[in-house]
Amino acid sequence: MNFLTNTLLFKRIAVLISLIIVSLILWNTYIFFQKFKNDERVKMEILGIAQKQLANSDLNADITLPDKIIVANTTIPLILVDGKGNIESFQNLDSLKSLNPKYLEEQLLKMKEENAPIEISYNGKNKQYIYYRNSDLLNKLTYYPIALILILILFLSVIYLFYNSNKAAETNKLWTGMAKETAHQIGTPLSSLLGWIAILKMENVDDKYVEEIEKDVNRLNIIANRFSKIGSIPELKSDNIVTITKNAFDYLKSRSSKQISFSFTTSDTEINTKINAELYGWVIENLIKNAIDAMQREGSLKIRIENTTKKVKIIVSDTGKGMPKKLFKQIFKPGFTTKKRGWGLGLSLSKRIVEDYHKGKIYVQKSEIDKGTTFEILLNKA
Repeated sequence: MNFLTNTLLFKRIAVLISLIIVSLILWNTYIFFQKFKNDERVKMEILGIAQKQLANSDLNADITLPDKIIVANTTIPLILVDGKGNIESFQNLDSLKSLNPKYLEEQLLKMKEENAPIEISYNGKNKQYIYYRNSDLLNKLTYYPIALILILILFLSVIYLFYNSNKAAETNKLWTGMAKETAHQIGTPLSSLLGWIAILKMENVDDKYVEEIEKDVNRLNIIANRFSKIGSIPELKSDNIVTITKNAFDYLKSRSSKQISFSFTTSDTEINTKINAELYGWVIENLIKNAIDAMQREGSLKIRIENTTKKVKIIVSDTGKGMPKKLFKQIFKPGFTTKKRGWGLGLSLSKRIVEDYHKGKIYVQKSEIDKGTTFEILLNKA
């Protein structure tokens, strides 16, 4: 409980700090932008004064300083217009595009929208106006906070993913440990049950009863082996997938409601593929159990195996309650379940066994509400 509380507190503090950092970045960038913009305005006013002095000077006047001020402007685009709005000259615009009067008119319109003009008056007459727009450096500065925020988001995303991956690794380690401990705990009563079976045989108990008990004990042994293999890479062997599927099918068929119609068909009696029989059998059992639950112990369940050129298809169909299409992928996520008492682990384990261990594919082929669901497994042939 303390761990969860500390984790939640850490997340809230991290979010608060991130908001403060973003706010400070935006505020400082705004202040810097305004200062830069004011500096450019001052430069244009000085350039206007220089332009005025240059126009009012006589032939013998020293125009070195005004001329130097005008020439020094290499960053701020400007257009000089007369009192009637006619363009007289320009600076820092594309020289080739400026040959087109339409381009100059478009630039002048942008400048009018961005900044107020600077008026130049010659002895109260012959007014001129300097229109200008922000320099390229100032325009780039407007994107600076966006870039910083994106970097911050990326940084936080990396931290979040790192934290989640660590958490997932710890969870997987916990589940693996629990599975192996379960297998270990099952092993003790299994050994005892095998001893009791031997005693029952010696006591001449009806063989039919002993065989059924032996089947269930063997079944428990298989379950223990499955749990012991969770978290480790299973050994794959070339085996007949038809036989393995049929064994799992027959076991559950004999222990299920007689109101369910079971059907098993295959295109070939022998189809070999690289497989771990115990884990693959677990997948088939999970699909059959889910189908039985979906049909509420009454309906039709069919398993069909198809042999293709490179793949083998295992198709499991039922006449249960079905599901909407939006759940086709969600049902394979750990913890997701539509059952009131389900843990949401069966299909997620099945997906991991098929896709991670056997390099195959499992998915919902089709499903209709109140009509049933069809799962399909694709495995590579040996």
